[in-house]
Amino acid sequence: MTSLDSVRVSETLDQLHADADATDCDFMARMMARFEASGETVEDAVGKLIAEERADYRTTYRGHADHFLAISSAYGRFLYAIARARRATRIVEFGTSMGISTIYLAAALRDNGGGKLIGSELEPTKVARARANLDAAGLADLAEIREGDALETLKEVGGEVDVLLIDGAFSLYLPVLKLIEPRLASGAAILGENAFAQDYLDYVRNSANGYLSQPLAVDEGRGNEFTVRVA
Repeated sequence: MTSLDSVRVSETLDQLHADADATDCDFMARMMARFEASGETVEDAVGKLIAEERADYRTTYRGHADHFLAISSAYGRFLYAIARARRATRIVEFGTSMGISTIYLAAALRDNGGGKLIGSELEPTKVARARANLDAAGLADLAEIREGDALETLKEVGGEVDVLLIDGAFSLYLPVLKLIEPRLASGAAILGENAFAQDYLDYVRNSANGYLSQPLAVDEGRGNEFTVRVA
């Protein structure tokens, strides 16, 4: 038995995944219809989104205040496994949203004997919902969700970071990594969810920067990247 199997955690996650599917399915269908109608490739669409973000990522992502933009249960279990394998005691998450990924990671901390997860979320309503969801799962004591721009809220994380999850505005993937980089423990795991930003991929795939990185087969097609700090 793990914390993921406890009644509070499993029931909370089941409900959140169902809510995410119901809330985001129409949004995703409209996005796919847009791609098909315009003839855009995923790469073209992501490129446009990143360009929009660079102009004003706060406005772009506040437009998703009601969307979960959630990870799958398979990816959540992968996050849990990585945090357990790393024996993580300090985890940083960029892009908490409603807290689904946060619950998987906090459950790993619980089973590792304790620790701290520091999350950052720009949208105030999502911060409130994430905190409530963590409380429902019985994991609130392990997580601190900071409201605001990650480039400000994650400047100080209090110690060496064992696991870093990057899952927010595409245009901030590399800036957030570089912000946390001085705190990354040797052997730290970095998970880039939907890591489509080319500057980020170029950086982590260049061994001269102190990383070993490759795409993940988990949820293949969603651009997930698994990186280890080897410096």
